[in-house]
Amino acid sequence: MRVIASAPALCKRGRHKPEGDTGLRYLRLLYVQVLIGVVLGVLVGALWPGFGAALKPLGDAFVKLIKMAVAPVIFCTVTAGLARMGDLKAFGRLGLRTVVYFEVVSTFALLIGLVVGEVLHPGRGFNIDPRTLDPAIAAGYVTKAHHGPGLAEYLLDLVPDAFVGAFARGDLLQVLVLAILAGLACSRMGEFGEKVTAVIDDIGRLFFGIIGVIVKLAPIAAFGAMAFTIGKYGVASLVQLGALIGVFYLTAIVFVLGVLGAIAAVSGFSILRFLAYIRDELLIVLGTSSSETVLPQLMLKLQRLGAGKVTTGLVVPTGYSFNLDGTNIYMTLATLFLAQATNTPLSWQQEAALLGVAMLTSKGASGVTGAGFITLAATLAVIPNLPIAALALLVGVDRFMSTCRALTNLVGNGVATLVIAGWEGDLDRDRLAAELAQGPAAGPEVLLSGAEAD
Repeated sequence: MRVIASAPALCKRGRHKPEGDTGLRYLRLLYVQVLIGVVLGVLVGALWPGFGAALKPLGDAFVKLIKMAVAPVIFCTVTAGLARMGDLKAFGRLGLRTVVYFEVVSTFALLIGLVVGEVLHPGRGFNIDPRTLDPAIAAGYVTKAHHGPGLAEYLLDLVPDAFVGAFARGDLLQVLVLAILAGLACSRMGEFGEKVTAVIDDIGRLFFGIIGVIVKLAPIAAFGAMAFTIGKYGVASLVQLGALIGVFYLTAIVFVLGVLGAIAAVSGFSILRFLAYIRDELLIVLGTSSSETVLPQLMLKLQRLGAGKVTTGLVVPTGYSFNLDGTNIYMTLATLFLAQATNTPLSWQQEAALLGVAMLTSKGASGVTGAGFITLAATLAVIPNLPIAALALLVGVDRFMSTCRALTNLVGNGVATLVIAGWEGDLDRDRLAAELAQGPAAGPEVLLSGAEAD
């Protein structure tokens, strides 16, 4: 039986008002610090490009630190939750509903990218001759795409070679498989299983505490990552392909507010309040261009919103591979852009084939920067008359596109978790309403007591 903290208790635990000057109070807020880091990073990258590009390790180190703790958090959360749940049939129903939701919403995202590309024609007027493009620029991405695993190989890869190997590689799906097996085992071992579950729960608290310490470095990471992006690729690349970037961001906003907003409204909560609730995570993703950097924080906040541990532990890490709404929009929209920019006509049969192939290639792409570009290279294989060298047009701005993909993916997985938890009766709706009305607890310190969310 889950113990739900009351709204006043939550306020007392993490929402005390900071004392002192109003300006200093706001400077203590994580999202304000990250925003300042992003702005300073843009300025440094624009004014001193060489120095800005050299700051890349600041962002990379933060991503590595977070990824170090992600796998243990998922394992502990899912194992402990499933062990206490002890209902294999209910867990199977949860998994089926998760897959159905992901497939339906992902298809909507692909269709929206296709429709917007046809209506707004972001590539019209470029008139680029593919023969003038350097095929070597995109060759590396094409090679990675061609060496992707087949279906049988992909399914086999879900099973780790060794228990610790999944953690060492940070393979979230393999860790999820291990967590499910461990949770089911604990649920069948009686009193001993309960003791093991309690220990695993305590270990989970430890790793949430570690992440709480790491998250304090987010402003520095955002500064370094943004300085690198602007310093290396420059503002000129944004101007050159501004139409595509603008259309992509606009499409993502329409998808989040329109499609996800409608889904949220039907499920009983406001998408705008949800976005405000995860503002810290959104700004960290904006700075680092990777949604993996906030996976543990997102899981904790969803639990604070009333979603159960089992639902959160299954839906979020699975969604990071199978529910990539931003990546889906990007694949169809970017393909049409390349076709229009190179004056390559596409028949409706080719567009239908593009949609079908994208539904497959988009599954399994991770939240890491650049994965969407590799997936795009694999998807273009369905259109033989569209030269693969055209990918060179997007290399310079993919970092900026990756940020939008990561932001959309993050929101999509958060909404999916709350919706599916509601379907499963694993969502405390009173707590959800109270939390969204009050807003998130201030500061990364909330992660230090992460286990209190359930």
